[in-house]
Amino acid sequence: MTKGYWTTGILAALSVATGFLISDGVMGNVSAGGSHSSDTVLSCDAVDGVPEGFGKDPHAGMKRIPAGVFTPGTHSGYPDEQPAGAVQVDAFWIDRTEVTNAQFAAFVSATGYVTEAERDGGAVVFRAPPQDKPLEYNGWWHYREGADWRHPEGPDSDLEGRKNHPVVNVTLADAKAYADWLGRTLPTESQWEWAALGGGDPELLEREPKDAAGQVTANYWQGVFPFMNTEDDGFVSRAPVGCFPANGYGLYDMIGNVWEWTVDPYRGPRQEHGLGQPEALIAGPEQDLDPRVIKGGSFLCATDFCVRYRAAARHPQDADLGVTHLGFRTVLASTEN
Repeated sequence: MTKGYWTTGILAALSVATGFLISDGVMGNVSAGGSHSSDTVLSCDAVDGVPEGFGKDPHAGMKRIPAGVFTPGTHSGYPDEQPAGAVQVDAFWIDRTEVTNAQFAAFVSATGYVTEAERDGGAVVFRAPPQDKPLEYNGWWHYREGADWRHPEGPDSDLEGRKNHPVVNVTLADAKAYADWLGRTLPTESQWEWAALGGGDPELLEREPKDAAGQVTANYWQGVFPFMNTEDDGFVSRAPVGCFPANGYGLYDMIGNVWEWTVDPYRGPRQEHGLGQPEALIAGPEQDLDPRVIKGGSFLCATDFCVRYRAAARHPQDADLGVTHLGFRTVLASTEN
């Protein structure tokens, strides 16, 4: 970790990187001014991409999640979501929102970090396939040279007007580097799921993210994937963080918008098959490039495809691959349970 993080030098770098004026831990747009409390209700217009106190307060932009015992997974989901038993989760702090472009820009400005996509020359982006040709499975994914966190869709795209959008095209190593800079870590799958439940129960597989009045409550795909998105939620792609209602713990976009990294390797179903897992006896140590569990679903999850806009949902992801629908948030251990 860079110990100098809590210094005015880092705050100055943050101002330069994000275009935001920072004074005494309060941030606002240089032209508009103003700030917002970490305890206020967020909205698309209110979120400038950098939480109050960022650079000074170790818990800036975070919420404390209480300790508890719960059973990860659900019986109403995909086979790899079947529960395997209860777990104890200690209290911890977690980002209220996904890490934004503005926050990641501050990290890069302060450290000179270069992401894997920038070093490798590209990332994987979504592109809706033409409707007049036969659809090939995965035909909506394309490796795009020049795509990286600064250029989410490729070299012709940029972050103009998107400082408060979740940073994407970041690998596991990139996300860990950012977390290390803040003295934090990435969540385990259990931490993430416990926080995403917000004190409630797992969602049903057939439940679309809508409230009792039929209003959309998350950024996901409405319509026929991957051809037609009716944009009932107001977005065709990623949304600014904090646009949709928070969960019971005051966390935003825990489902939908972008998938989020966890540190846990993906080992298949939670629930072992009838014979146990004899292969575990010869499994080697965890490797940095082992596929990891990602959580929460994204703007590409639809009722007819993916259907993983749920707390219990999980999916494997190559650790060294940046993707345009994948971001992260960080956690910090709590000193009190």
